[in-house]
Amino acid sequence: MTVGREIQLASRPDGVPTADNFRLVEVEVAEPGEGQVTVRNTVMSVDPYMRGRMNDAKSYVPPFQVGRALDGGAVGEVVASNSPDLAVGDLVLHGYGWRDLVTADAKRFRRLDPVAPPSAFLGVLGMPGLTAYVGLLDIAAMKPGDTVFVSGAAGAVGSLAGQLAKLKGAARVVGSAGSPAKVKHLVDELGFDAAFNYRDGDVAGQLKQAAPDGVDVYFDNVGGDHLTAAIARAKPFARFALCGGIAGYNEPVPGPDNMMALIGKRITMRGFIVSDHDDRMPDFLREVGTWYAEGRIKAEETVVAGLDNAPAAFLGMMRGENTGKMLVTI
Repeated sequence: MTVGREIQLASRPDGVPTADNFRLVEVEVAEPGEGQVTVRNTVMSVDPYMRGRMNDAKSYVPPFQVGRALDGGAVGEVVASNSPDLAVGDLVLHGYGWRDLVTADAKRFRRLDPVAPPSAFLGVLGMPGLTAYVGLLDIAAMKPGDTVFVSGAAGAVGSLAGQLAKLKGAARVVGSAGSPAKVKHLVDELGFDAAFNYRDGDVAGQLKQAAPDGVDVYFDNVGGDHLTAAIARAKPFARFALCGGIAGYNEPVPGPDNMMALIGKRITMRGFIVSDHDDRMPDFLREVGTWYAEGRIKAEETVVAGLDNAPAAFLGMMRGENTGKMLVTI
């Protein structure tokens, strides 16, 4: 047995999570059995969807269990192998984050080609990137010439959705973010045509100013007042991709009060879960991977060092303190 460390869910949060909902513990990590490998993690992801898994509620993914390790995307190196499929030294992507060591069946790990930094496979070339790609192109069916509005645009998913919209020929891309620095980043660094700080209030008014002719596509990461504003500014036959609703992750928020506009404007509104679209991964990697390698897509990262600081990284991400993907190096 080897001693490892993991972050467990100590208790379920009531409203906004706190550091007390987590605990760092030492655990025994078994040697790999037949067909298994042991992996030492080097970097892990914290993501908004993890907040929902902290509740004991039925959803599209099982809840975290109190007294058990959390999990999520991570990249690590195989340090022991009892499988012909993976060798010591292989770089792998897997779902056993929130710990430094893990032993599991080799089929639970995907070998990575070192064509990009390991962290990229948790962001621009991973689940957040595929989410942006599928949401924009398949769910919202963005077309050249569209005006696109992305809420939560400075995060891992939103920042890529906006860049992809520009690369795919959008006439105008508008984003919302939570600070003046992020607004400046969206316009000056990522190529958004306009952006606004939702903390300044009056989301509907700011969106009207940023998109005076209306919106064809809305990529929703926020919900609440952003969704209400997008409905108000939608053009006829607009398409909405509902990716997340971070405004209501801790406490319920009022929904739109203008839903009747969906009828008159013939708006298509569709929620989606990225895991339903794994078949798009080859197309995504081929297209976005090429743009990333060419430097046409920027992948910002906010990195926190140390497994013991993973809860703080998660809580900071939920407060919007990150620009781009929030990661924890282990």
